Amino acid sequence: MAEMDKTNRGAIWKNQKKERDTHPDFTGSLNVNGVEFWVSAWKRKEDASDKAPALSFSIKPKEDRAAPPARNSYADAKGRAPARNDDMQDDIPF
Repeated sequence: MAEMDKTNRGAIWKNQKKERDTHPDFTGSLNVNGVEFWVSAWKRKEDASDKAPALSFSIKPKEDRAAPPARNSYADAKGRAPARNDDMQDDIPF
């Protein structure tokens, strides 16, 4: 039997380890374009059904990665500015 492609899919289940009101009601995982994330979800209303609750979500990467630095559109893939070409250093009067 072929393994199911889980890219861009996820699932959550009732949190069996919930000890405080601040802990999520549901937990699970999500795959977005091949990157794995943890998912935490809370019922928006206390009396909401476990089978069809309105939820708010929190998502964080499974691997702690630092946010990539902002790059300007002229930088290369490593964030370096392109080499200057001395032929292009003319003073332009406008």
